[in-house]
Amino acid sequence: MACMAVELARKKARLEDGAGSSSNVVSFNQQNFEQLQQDCLQNGSLFCDPTFPASWDSLGYNELGRNSSKAIGVEWKRPTELCSDPQFIVDGAKRTDICQGELGDCWLLAAIASLTLDHQILNRVVPPGQSFTSQYAGIFHFQLWQFGEWVDVVVDDRLPSRDGRLMFVHSEEGAEFWSALLEKAYAKLNGSYESLNGGSSIEGFEDFTGGIAESYDLQEAPPFLFNIMRKALRLGSLLGCSINISNSRETEAITPQKLVKGHAYSITAVEQVHHLGSPVELVRIRNPWGQVEWSGAWSDNSPEWTGVQPEERSRLDRPADDGEFWMSYRDFLQQFSHLDICNLTPDTLSSDHLHRWSYSEFEGVWRVGSTAGGCRNYSATFCSNPQFLIRLQNVDDDPHDGEDGCTVLIGLIQKDGRRERRFGRELNTIGFSVYQHRGRSNVRLGPDVLLRSAPAVRSRTFINLREVCDRFKLPPGDFVIVPSTFEPHRRGSFILRVFTEKHAHSRSEPEPEHAHSRSEPEPQPEPEYVPRRPSVLLFPQDSQISAFELQKILDKVVKQRSDVRTNGFSLQTCRNISLLDADGSSTVGLLEFHTLWNKIQRYLGIFKNHDSDDSGSMSSHEMRAALAEAGFQVNSAVIQEIVGRYADSSFSIDFDCFIGCLIRLEMLFSESKLQKNNSNSEKKNTLITR
Repeated sequence: MACMAVELARKKARLEDGAGSSSNVVSFNQQNFEQLQQDCLQNGSLFCDPTFPASWDSLGYNELGRNSSKAIGVEWKRPTELCSDPQFIVDGAKRTDICQGELGDCWLLAAIASLTLDHQILNRVVPPGQSFTSQYAGIFHFQLWQFGEWVDVVVDDRLPSRDGRLMFVHSEEGAEFWSALLEKAYAKLNGSYESLNGGSSIEGFEDFTGGIAESYDLQEAPPFLFNIMRKALRLGSLLGCSINISNSRETEAITPQKLVKGHAYSITAVEQVHHLGSPVELVRIRNPWGQVEWSGAWSDNSPEWTGVQPEERSRLDRPADDGEFWMSYRDFLQQFSHLDICNLTPDTLSSDHLHRWSYSEFEGVWRVGSTAGGCRNYSATFCSNPQFLIRLQNVDDDPHDGEDGCTVLIGLIQKDGRRERRFGRELNTIGFSVYQHRGRSNVRLGPDVLLRSAPAVRSRTFINLREVCDRFKLPPGDFVIVPSTFEPHRRGSFILRVFTEKHAHSRSEPEPEHAHSRSEPEPQPEPEYVPRRPSVLLFPQDSQISAFELQKILDKVVKQRSDVRTNGFSLQTCRNISLLDADGSSTVGLLEFHTLWNKIQRYLGIFKNHDSDDSGSMSSHEMRAALAEAGFQVNSAVIQEIVGRYADSSFSIDFDCFIGCLIRLEMLFSESKLQKNNSNSEKKNTLITR
C-alpha cells in the first residue's frame, strides 16, 4: 500500500506542476529533442533512435513481421539517401503531401489531412523550424496528445523503403517528408507501424488536438443539430464532414453538383439568413483542394443570393472560387453522410473571442478481482466499478433545444489498445452509466441505487472501440458516472473526460490519504467464547501472549468453526495484532485479548454477511462493502492493492486474510492520525514560538 501511495503522490505532484499540459509537454521515453540534437551536432553524427530502432520490431509483428512476405526487401533509408534535395515542408503543408502507401492507415491520413486546414493546430503538432539544412542532425520531433497528456515524440529520419521509394506515407512529388516523419512518430507512440492498421479518423483527430470528438450519421441527424453545430463553432470546435463511398472506385469521385465523395471537408460557419423575408439555415463548407465547389442552391453565383439584403450578404462574407461555399442546411443533410465535431479543451484555444468548455479528466483502472465489475447485467460485481462524481449547478446559456438544462459530453477512452495488439489482446467492449446522486456526495453509490434504480442516462451502446462518447442534457444536480467493460473480469486502463458548457465541480474517489475510518461502533453483546481466566493451555504464567502464542490460540478457536475457510492464522497477521497492544510491549495481555476477541467476533459477523454463497470465503468484489461495514472508507486504488495482496488466485479472501487486512488498515489509519496530530502540533508550536 505504501508503494501505491507513493505512486499516487507522484502523479498528483506531476499534475500540480502542469506536466503533460499543452504548455508543459512531456518528453516521450524521456528523450529531450533539444539535448539530443545538440549532442549529435557536437559529435558530428546523425541521430539513431535506440527506443524505436530501424528493425523488424518497429516495422511490425505479424503481416509486417520478420518473416512476412510484405517485409521482404525493406531498407531503412534517410531522406538524403532517397532524393537529392529533401525538404521538410515546402510552401506550407498541403493535401498532396499525404499519399497513402502500403499500410492500411487511411484513417490516420484523413486526420493528418485535417491538419492542413488549420495552421495553428498544424504548428502545434508539427513544430516549425525543422529542416534538412539548418541544424540538421537526422532527428525530428512532433507533439501529440496521448491519453490525457501532451507528449513530445522524437524520431530519427530513417524510413522504411523498398527499391528506393518510401513504403508508407509519402508526398506526391516525393521530396517532402513531414508527413512520413509524422507517421513514424505516431507509429513509435503505438509500438510499431503495423499497429496503425485500421481505425477511425476521430482517433487521429483527438490525438492531434487533445479534444473530444462526437460523430453523427446525417441520415439519422438528431433534432437541433444545426444549433449544436452553431454552438460548437462558438466554442472553437473543429467540424468536418464527408460523403460515404460504397467501393474504392468511388474515392474522390465528383458528383454532378461538384461534391467529392470519400473526401474530408471542413465546416467553417453556420448562419441563419432571411431570404425574401423567410429564415433559411445555411452551412459554410471548405474543400481543402481550394477548388471544386458545390454548384447547387446557395453556391457562389446562385440566384438565391439576390433575395438576401445587401447588409446580410456582406456579413456572411460570401467567398469567391476558393474552395469555400455555402449550402442550405437541408441540402447539407441530404448530400453529406457524416459529421464529426472535435470539441477542444480550453488550453488548446488561443483566441480570447471564443467561449470555452469546462473540462474534467480522470484516470482509472479496471482490475480483475477488485474494480473490473462489468455492466449492470452482472449484479454481483457491477457495484465494484470505479465511480466519478460531477456536480452540475448552472444551466446552459442559449440552450440549443430551447429547454433549460446542462449540456454534458462524456468520453470514455481505453488506453494502449494499439500497443497491446502484438500480444494478441483485443479492445474491451466498453460503456458507461450515469446515476443521479442524492445525499452525501462523499459516499459511493451502493447496490440500493445502482441495482434498484435506472440510470439517468447511459452510453448509447457498449462497443469495442477505443472511445465511447455521447452528449446529454441533464438537470442541475449531482451525478455519478460508472464506466465499465461489458463483461466483468476484463482488465484495462481508461481515461474518462467530461465537457460541460458551464463550470461543473467534479471529483474521482478520494486519494488514499483522504480515506477514513469511522468511529468505533457501539459495544457488542458478549461474544460466544471469551476466556474467563488465564489457563495453562491458553496463557503463559505472566498472562502476556506473544505473537506465537496468539497464533496457537486463534488457530484452536477457528478450527472449531465449520462456517469459515482458513488455513490458519499466519504469523504475520498475529504479529500485526500484537502491535495493537496498548503498552507497546508487542504482547497481548488478558484485558487486551478480551478487547481483541470482541473485535474478531465483530469482524467474523461482517465476514459471514458478505460470504453470499456460504463457501467460507468472500469474493474480492465484496471487499469494499465489507470494509465499509467495518468502518473503513477506502477508494478504488486501495481496494486494488488490498485484493492484490490478500486474495487468492480465484479472487477469494479467507477469514485469516480478512482479519489480517483489517488489522493492517487499523494500524495504517492510526499511524496516519498520529502523524496528522503531530503535524498540527508542530504547526501550533511554531506559531507560538513566532
